[in-house]
Parts: sequence; C-alpha cells; structure tokens
Amino acid sequence: MLTIIICFFVLIVLAAIVLTLLVRSRNMQFWIRTYIYNAFSAKVKSPVKHVYFCLVDHYEPYYGDATEEEARKLVDDWVTNYPEIAKLHSDSDGNPPQHSYFYPIEEYDKHILDQLSRICKSGYGDVDVHLHHDNDTAENLRTVLTEFKHTLFDNHQLLRKNKQGDIVYGFIHGNWALDNSRPDGRWCGVDNELDILVETGCAYDMTMPSAPSDTQTKTINSIYYAKEDGCAKSHDTGRNLVHGLTSQEENEILMIQGPLTLNWRNRKLGLIPKIESGELSGDLPPDISRTKLWVNCAVAVEGKEEHIFVKVHTHGLQHKNMEMFFEKNGFDDLWSSLESLYRDRDGCKLHYVSAWEMYEKIKQLESR
Repeated sequence: MLTIIICFFVLIVLAAIVLTLLVRSRNMQFWIRTYIYNAFSAKVKSPVKHVYFCLVDHYEPYYGDATEEEARKLVDDWVTNYPEIAKLHSDSDGNPPQHSYFYPIEEYDKHILDQLSRICKSGYGDVDVHLHHDNDTAENLRTVLTEFKHTLFDNHQLLRKNKQGDIVYGFIHGNWALDNSRPDGRWCGVDNELDILVETGCAYDMTMPSAPSDTQTKTINSIYYAKEDGCAKSHDTGRNLVHGLTSQEENEILMIQGPLTLNWRNRKLGLIPKIESGELSGDLPPDISRTKLWVNCAVAVEGKEEHIFVKVHTHGLQHKNMEMFFEKNGFDDLWSSLESLYRDRDGCKLHYVSAWEMYEKIKQLESR
C-alpha cells in the first residue's frame, strides 16, 4: 500500500513538473490563470443570435525581402483571385466575406495601395494600419502615424473620418510588441505608445492575442478600454465594455481581442492541448472544430452576450498561407464552416464584417 501511495505521489510531482515546463515554454504564464478562472467561473451564457466574423490580415507584400516585382505580383494575383472565391459566399445579409488589410507603414508601395483601394471599393474589404518598428521614440512614432494616415486617405481614398472630421484608423502592432510589451524592449521602444495612438486618431487596436509570444496580455477574450500608464504593456488590463454603462474616455483606446483558448481536440502526444489563438496559416488551416472554438470564446460586449465577435488573423501573403487559402480551398473551408454553423440556423445570423464595421457594431451595442 505504501508503495502505491509513493508511486502516486511521484506521478503527481512529475505531472506538475511537465505542466510547469509546458506553461513556461509556451509563455502561458501570462494568461493561463485568466483562462482557468474563466473556465470555472459561473456564467450564464446567452443563446448566440449574431456572429460577426472579421479576418484581420498582417498584409506584408515585402515579407522575406521580396523584390518590388515579387511583392507587386503577389498583390496583383490576390486582387484578381480573391473576389472570384468570395463572390461564391455570403452572410445572412447577403454580403460577401470581408478582408481587413492592415498594411505595414514601412512597406509603402503606391501601386500596391492603389490595388488594395480598388478591391476595397469593389466591396471586398478595408485597409487599416500596421507597423513594425524598433528602438523608436514617441516623437518619431507620432510623425510616422500622422503622415501615413494622410497618405492613405488623401492619395488612396482609404480610411475614414469621424464626426469631428478627423481621419481615424485601426491598428495592429508588428511583432505583437504593442506599447513596448516585449520583456527585452525590442520591436517598439515607446512606453507611452497607447497615448500616441489615441492622439493620432487610432480608434481601436486588434493586435491581441499574441500567444505564445511573451507580449500576450493577462486579459483574454475581451473587448475593453485600455489607458496608458506610462509603463510598458499598459493594455495588460482595462475596463470591459458594458452595455449602457460604459463610454470611452478621451485617453482610452478600444482593444478588440480575438479568441484565445486551449484546443483539447488537437493535442501533442495525445495529451497536451495546443494553443488556439485564431491564427490561419499553412500549418493552421481552418476547420469546423476551430470555428466552434472561436465562437465559444464568447468575445462580446457585457450585457449583449448574444452578439459574438470573432476576429481571427493571418499573414496572408506568405507563400504557404496563400497556397492554403487559394490552392487548398482554405477560404472555401473557412467560409463554408461559418455558413453551415451560423448562417440563419437556430435563430442565429452570420455577419461578415471588416475591422471598421466590427468596431462600429461594438460601439453601437455599448451605447444602446
């Protein structure tokens, strides 16, 4: 009997060691406590009546040191082929799938932005702002963001103006390092980045989730307001949007997160669940089980939980990802899974939205 007890104790210790190593190796220590708390906290789930789906693309034509000719050909092919597939699909409102192109400032190319402007005007998406930077300053960042938003608006008829007549934009941080959130300080350098974003007209940020990166926030599966505190990673926590009770303060930025959970159907060695962060790639193609996981993460405005917001992300122009989307029916599989599960079934409606349209719907639900 004593031998059995000792063996059982040893197994528990070994399991604890393996789990600890797993958490550390995948940087899960930043968010796993929130995941566990949410899993075991008592929540009354509302029946899902509306699913808003947004595909956010870290759209990098010059990825991997592509030449100008190679980059432009990638985008030309995309602009030709995407509508041909998208027009075969529609949501509950009859709209085709929308693609949100977060274009990197440092890769500006007039021809490419003209092409993206053309496909967006045809009704297949929208453009917002993406930035990779390192060892930057607040002054330079302010200038770069301001100049780029005017370039997009004035030269390419992209972005939009708010009621006050100011050009506004959505943002994704390159390398996930929003607000200088990497522990080593690389790939940003600006501790007050949230303030600079707000000052220059950023209406919302869609960088998160970033797991397994060490830039991942404690807050997961949420829509919330973050405020700069002068330190790195100010968006680690914030104020959740609550229907009829919250409103945005001048120095706050709206954080719209994508799904982050553990995929127990997809396990290493049959035991260890993989991280599900809503990434679409050649190694992580869409399937119907992943689609269900995204919706089950229940990203919503508090008090309006019947409206679920699903924001997934990709690096669409990487060759293996383009192959997955276009040659291996990735787009068809993605949209077909959404339509089969949520388009006009069981009282639910599916809505394909751009990043900006998702932002507008969230703000509408908060204020009603």
